[in-house]
Parts: sequence; C-alpha cells; structure tokens
Amino acid sequence: MISITIPIYNEHGAIEALFAKIKEVMDRLGRRYEVIFVNDGSTDGSAALLNAIASQNPESKVIHFRRNFGQTAAMMAGFDHASGDVIIPMDGDYQNDPEDIPKMLAKLEEGYDVCSGWRRDRQDNALQRNFPSMMANKLISWISGVKLHDFGCSLKAYRREVVEGVRLYGEMHRFLPIYTRWHGARITEIPVNHFPRRTGHSKYGLERVLKVILDLMVVKFLDRHQQKPMYVFGMCGVLSLFAALVFGIWAIGLLIFAHKPLITTPVPSFCLLSFMTGVLCILMGLLAEMITRTFFESQGKSIYMVKEMRNLEVRNNLQN
Repeated sequence: MISITIPIYNEHGAIEALFAKIKEVMDRLGRRYEVIFVNDGSTDGSAALLNAIASQNPESKVIHFRRNFGQTAAMMAGFDHASGDVIIPMDGDYQNDPEDIPKMLAKLEEGYDVCSGWRRDRQDNALQRNFPSMMANKLISWISGVKLHDFGCSLKAYRREVVEGVRLYGEMHRFLPIYTRWHGARITEIPVNHFPRRTGHSKYGLERVLKVILDLMVVKFLDRHQQKPMYVFGMCGVLSLFAALVFGIWAIGLLIFAHKPLITTPVPSFCLLSFMTGVLCILMGLLAEMITRTFFESQGKSIYMVKEMRNLEVRNNLQN
C-alpha cells in the first residue's frame, strides 16, 4: 500500500486536476494506494470539493482541520492516518508532478529508505524564492551533515518505519530527512519536475529564511544535546563564571594598583552580571535534565533504536 498525503490550503483550482493525474499514474502503476487530503482550514471552497472527490473515489480520504494550523501540522496528520508501507507527501498546488512517483518508488526498491525530490529547474520567482531557498539548503546541508539540494521540496518518498515515532512541530517538516537520518535511514535524491503555479499564490515570503535558521538551531540542538542538555547550558554557565572571575580579578587589580574606586568603573558590574548569568545557565541545565528524563521515562521512550533482532521477542520496557 502506498499513501500519498497532500496538505490543502485554498487550492480549489488545482485539486481536481492533481487528483486526476495521481489516479492516472497510480492506476497505471498497478499498486494499491490511498490519497489523503488534509484540509488545513481552507476558506475558498476546497472543503466541499474534497468531500465530493471522496464520495466518488474510495481511495481518496479527507481530513478537515477546524482552522489553519500550518503545513507541518497538515503533513503530520497525513502521516498519522496513513496506512501504507510507503508514504509520499506532496504539495496541493500541482507544482509537483505525480509522474515522478514511480521513479521514487524505484529508488526505494533499490534499498533506500528515503527518496527526496530535487526541483533542479524550479519554476518560482528567482529573487524571492529560488535564491533564498538555495542559500538555506546549503546552510542546512552544512550544519546537519545531510547532503541534499532541496530540503523544501515536499515531494519525497519515505518507508513507513523511518518516520514512525517522529513528531513534527512548528515548521519542521522541511527537516524530516534529518530526523530519518537519526533513525538510520539511507537517503537518496533525484531530480523531479516542477511546474509553474497555475492557481492561487505562494504562502511563503522572504521571512521564511529567518524561520529556517531558527528551526535549524533547534534541530542541531536536538541532534547533539537532546539527551544531555546540561552540556550546553553547563558550558555556557562555566564560561560565564570564568568571565566573572576574570572581571573580579581585574576590578581588584584596578582598586589595588590603579587606586580606582569600584564605583568609577563598570568592571564590577560585568563581574556581577557574568556571575548571575553563569548561575542561571547551570540552573537551567539542571532543569532541562529533569525535563529530559521526564520526557523519556513518562512516555516509555528509549534512548536507543533497534533495527532488527534475531531469536528475541520485542518487550515493553515499562513492564516489570
């Protein structure tokens, strides 16, 4: 079974043509499939159109949100309700080409766990979309170590096992290949077609670059320090306490050797500020350690992942 998940937000003019093309491609492929539309609070009549498509096509399923929650939430809902062994998300504006789906499935059959689309000939505004996207992709590849040309392309194919248990928040959907790498996934990339937008308008602008940078900081922190946040906060605390010591010695030296009263120089203030920052960082690190342990233990989450086992039964770690 193949699950194709499609977030929809005010894409009334593209939905019918997109579904018809998907149906044509998948029927020709001869594989069992489902198309899960997630209506992310559309206000342009998309909801009624999706219901009409679902009533006439049993392979089409629809999830309606109460309001607009964003692309990441819509993608997560599609993953949560998908029943296929392979999950393929794609955009609802018909800029992705369903004809690329068989190529991605072929890559998975070669042994890869993730096949990512690369919009090499991207049909978007060069200054507003393409250039910022290119710079963001280079930055993400450099920091994450996952070498892809196009993290923002929604058209990807995932084996179900590498995305199970992954929870996405904010606007983290573009980093899903990085999360799958943490699960030991083998990732490849193929060029895919990209059509000019036929209807509607883009929901993203240049402000998305700042969001990518902030989200990337979160991803990098989770990658390196999710299980030991004290290493980050503690290091900052130690450095601040060391700075406080240096400023304190400096202030005393000014008082003894230069005969400068402490109230005439800002050095004592720097010493106090550094000391307080150091103490707060260490306390935040301890608090983060407590939260991390609560997160893993209360939900029965493991600090490791097993690929396969031989002659052993899977056991619940919470059982006595």
